[in-house]
Amino acid sequence: MNFWKEHSQLRIILMLITFVLGMILIVRGWMMTGQMAGLGLMLVGVALILATLYLYNARFTDRKKH
Repeated sequence: MNFWKEHSQLRIILMLITFVLGMILIVRGWMMTGQMAGLGLMLVGVALILATLYLYNARFTDRKKH
């Protein structure tokens, strides 16, 4: 996890990309109400939002090997 602490600009760029793309997919999927493809788009969008949260929290983790 030390990688994300050292490369903060890369982490910020990836967070921005995953957040914006996730929101776009969620909105596009929501506009396709009643279709399975819309549900799939929304699920991928939610996964990208969760990836954004993972990247955000990666800076604060402190894993120690035993």
